[in-house]
Parts: sequence; structure tokens; C-alpha cells
Amino acid sequence: MEEFINELPKLAKEVEKENQKFFNKLKKRTPKNLDYIMQELHEEEFEKTDCLECANCCKTTSPIFTNADIARISKHFRMKEHQFISQFLFFDEDNHYVLQSAPCHFLGADNECMIYDVRPKACREYPHTNRKKFHKISEITMNNISICPATYNIVEKLKTVVETKGKR
Repeated sequence: MEEFINELPKLAKEVEKENQKFFNKLKKRTPKNLDYIMQELHEEEFEKTDCLECANCCKTTSPIFTNADIARISKHFRMKEHQFISQFLFFDEDNHYVLQSAPCHFLGADNECMIYDVRPKACREYPHTNRKKFHKISEITMNNISICPATYNIVEKLKTVVETKGKR
């Protein structure tokens, strides 16, 4: 797994143009059953992928923290929201609250999340490959391909599935 994670940015770069064309085509001609296909591919991939072996998302990127996330996590720590924000977050150039640094402060040495039960919505939904209207989040997916081995594998399978169904 470690070797694949290290190779991921390079692999993602190699298929970047191909993926961009694929997602542009997917936006223009979205298969009616795309969400169903994505759900199947997502479930299939996560039957064999253990996020605890990887945790690359937690080690390299920050989720967006919504106001509801901040309220929930602050309450969990028995902190005032402004204290939580000043200790852990900053307001980025896209006007989102994100972590001050990576890896995530709440990631344990065993790759377990110390706030798993109250983690941000973005973490609960990551890598977003089973989200409804998947074709509308191609930018997020393109970014996640270089971070998440499961996303890379799902997109590679999706290209094959859509191409195969399109030729029938």
C-alpha cells in the first residue's frame, strides 16, 4: 500500500489529461445510471480497501469544516467555538475553515481518527465517490485521484465501464 501511495501523484499526473477529457464528456453525456454505477464501484473498492492502512487524506490534506462541524467538535472538546477555531483552524483563500497544518491534528499514530464519532462532514463523505450526481464533482474527484488510492482505482474502473457501455 505504501508504495502505491508514493506512486499515486505520478500515476495521477500520467492520466490527468485523459481523466479531464473523460469527466468533460461525462458532464455533457451523463449516463442515466451513473450514480448506481458509482455506488457499485465504491462498494466493490471499499470491500478490499482499508482506509486505516492508508490515511493519506488525513496526512496530506484538510477537510472543510462547516459551522455545524465546528459546533459539534467544539462541544465534544468542551471548548468555545472561537477557541477551537483559533487552536486548530484558519480561514483559507476560498473562505473555508480548514486545518492549520497537515497531517491532521486528530490523526493517531495507528491512523485512527481521535474524533471519529464527531468528525467533519467532509471526512465522513470522503472520497465522495458514492455521492449522488457524481458528474458534478469532477474537480474534487480529479484532486482526490492523486491522494486516495481508492479514488484512483474507482475512476480507472469507471472509465472502462462507461466506455464499454457506450460501445454497445
